[in-house]
Amino acid sequence: MLFKKKKFERQVLIQKDVLDSILSFCQMKHPNEGILILKGKSKNGEITINGLVIPPFSETGPTFAGFPHSFLPFDMSYIGIVHSHPSGSAEPSVTDLHNFFGLISLIVKSPYDDDSIFAWDSSGNSVPLSIISK
Repeated sequence: MLFKKKKFERQVLIQKDVLDSILSFCQMKHPNEGILILKGKSKNGEITINGLVIPPFSETGPTFAGFPHSFLPFDMSYIGIVHSHPSGSAEPSVTDLHNFFGLISLIVKSPYDDDSIFAWDSSGNSVPLSIISK
């Protein structure tokens, strides 16, 4: 093998103020799902989330949340999405995995507190998540 790819163990770091914004948004959208775009950077498997974007033309309901990706401007800082599951389950659905966007997907389950957020990769595997200060 000429090119060996070093496998990185992914981990997600989320700033506390960004987490608080996500939780507030999800509470506001309840009983419907809410969806946001995650901004940040990734280096050597460490994904740092430091901002949010409300997706244009998003549509949400009690069991779905989505947006047309074609309306997004080109921005290399978009690293994934976060959406809520008002039902209380944090597991990604088949639809969630088919509509995966970016490097990481966060799912927030009701009751929307610091312990209600989980990170997943595109295969549906759990990714460790830590809360950091700025």
